[in-house]
Amino acid sequence: MKKIMNVLCALTFTAIVTAGCGANTAATSTPAVTNGTNAAAPAAAAPKKYEINLATAGDTNMTDLQEKNVVGEFQKKYAGSQVRVVNSGAGDGGTQKIFEKLKAQKDAGKTEWDIDLAIVHQSGMQQLIDNNLLDKWVPQSANKQYVVSPDSKNSLGTNVEGYVIPLFHSQVAFAYNPDKIKQFPANFEELTAWIKANPKRFGYNGIQNGASGVAFATAYTYWKSGDYKALSQGPFDAALEQKWPAIMKELKALPVTYTNGNNGTLDMLNRGEIDMGPVWVDMFNLWVDEGRMNPNYGLKIADPGIPGQPMYVVIPKNAKNKEAAILYADLLTSPEIQTKVIVEKNSWYPGIDAAVILPLVSEAGKKKLFKDITADDLNKRGQSFPINTYFDHLKTAYEKN
Repeated sequence: MKKIMNVLCALTFTAIVTAGCGANTAATSTPAVTNGTNAAAPAAAAPKKYEINLATAGDTNMTDLQEKNVVGEFQKKYAGSQVRVVNSGAGDGGTQKIFEKLKAQKDAGKTEWDIDLAIVHQSGMQQLIDNNLLDKWVPQSANKQYVVSPDSKNSLGTNVEGYVIPLFHSQVAFAYNPDKIKQFPANFEELTAWIKANPKRFGYNGIQNGASGVAFATAYTYWKSGDYKALSQGPFDAALEQKWPAIMKELKALPVTYTNGNNGTLDMLNRGEIDMGPVWVDMFNLWVDEGRMNPNYGLKIADPGIPGQPMYVVIPKNAKNKEAAILYADLLTSPEIQTKVIVEKNSWYPGIDAAVILPLVSEAGKKKLFKDITADDLNKRGQSFPINTYFDHLKTAYEKN
């Protein structure tokens, strides 16, 4: 995801009406003729009007997703409704801001919280659930039968079943210039050999400036340690971390170019300043669509793999407008929006059952999404990030060594 401000816009919303209000019960009846007899025709009930406060972590593309693609569809169904979208910031910090806002309202004893719906990263799920801040809303969802992915049940070692529906699955891959790299490295051993043989031609954004760099550092650690299953599934064992200082020193000794963010890697690649780097697949495809990236460039995942992640749709436990939040969440996770907005427009992999979505996707959409990275590639090489404790410690180890 692209780098944006990591500051939470003030989540102080104006007072809003409860989700159930808005029905016009004062409409007057008008006479009608039925079989020659005057009778009062029932008044047509006015549609409900809802107000929703939605907080989303992530880049501006996450705000655009809601404001430009989904809010209007919701307002077509519920005329006069208002959906306020606030962006809490990029990366895990954006999710942390949402947690802090909800926790503060709970600690203050408020019985109605002013975030009705949130889009969050995996990293925040443990503390959101441990602090009893989320509603177990999925059993009430119109789309509950489509919630089948492993990370809708378990997220970085936390049981999230019933609390989340993935909005999408985003994957990191290596973007490269095929004119410079005729034979893409098949695995990380060949990849590191290529980096050493081509100094400064591989670029990534370290571990502070975007999650594509974090994914590369994580994948490198998985490869060198051989501990992918233990680190991604747990339970936590501090002894496994004894290998990390040497791994991090080796990783940071590679002759790479450090970019200034997820966008920076793409930009340097497109300008020919580097020949390869880890990027988010959806961002790469978006840049191609917008004419900002050479369409001849390719995407690959080297063995044993590299992480991706979902973003989750969650509803706070004391959301003021919970009925409205569930209706909006149902729209977000519907096969229609998943097809049109998530897959076709944004080139993300669907958050709900792909078997339901793929028959609805255009041939052009299928070709774009699976042109370089097949479904088999994803199944074999699409990794998960570590469980939370390892994940925090891994980023610290990278900074210290």
